Amino acid sequence: MKENSLKRLVYVALMTALITVGTMVIQIPTPYTKGYVNIGDSFIFLSATILGPFAGFASGGIGSALADLLSGYALWAPWTLVIKGLEGLIVAVLLRKEERNFIVRVAVFAIAALWMVIGYYIAGALMYGSKAAFADVPGNIFQGIGSVIIGSVLVASLSRVKYFRDIKRG
Repeated sequence: MKENSLKRLVYVALMTALITVGTMVIQIPTPYTKGYVNIGDSFIFLSATILGPFAGFASGGIGSALADLLSGYALWAPWTLVIKGLEGLIVAVLLRKEERNFIVRVAVFAIAALWMVIGYYIAGALMYGSKAAFADVPGNIFQGIGSVIIGSVLVASLSRVKYFRDIKRG
């Protein structure tokens, strides 16, 4: 394995762990669909912005699904793997050329957060019915808004650090 490939694998693993912990550190249960509100999306935004599409998808999906498994929400893990993986992919793909523009970055994070709300509505409706899923939408919107704010500040702050600017997206 080449040194760059190994370094990239380590970055993806590190972001996966950060997303797992970031998702688990604050969990507010949602009674209707037996899920929870968290701030893990902020770290998905960071991973996708710094490392690109593959890392955004892999670390976002795997890190968030691991948090579900480790927190007793195993029923949600398969859904989370897909929803959060696509959330990271959306960020990375849409930010390819505009990543340094703060306004564009916030808009892209908001689009990805909107996907998260829609994705969890669909999953909740399939598992618990549309009324229960709809009752959890405000919590997911709150999660999305909070994560857009935290993620935007986090990425803007770390973008000024030379080490993070030098990490190659792929």
